[in-house]
Amino acid sequence: MIEVFVTVNYKDRNFQTNVIVKKETTWEKIELLAAEQVKKQWNV
Repeated sequence: MIEVFVTVNYKDRNFQTNVIVKKETTWEKIELLAAEQVKKQWNV
């Protein structure tokens, strides 16, 4: 498992988040997980 820091643009704002994934995980999947994480956190 590795920790990856990702910047996600959500509602015209940039958010930094970290995602813990397996080494084999594709960049597309990492981006998707990060975006979902930011949406869950900031969707009030």
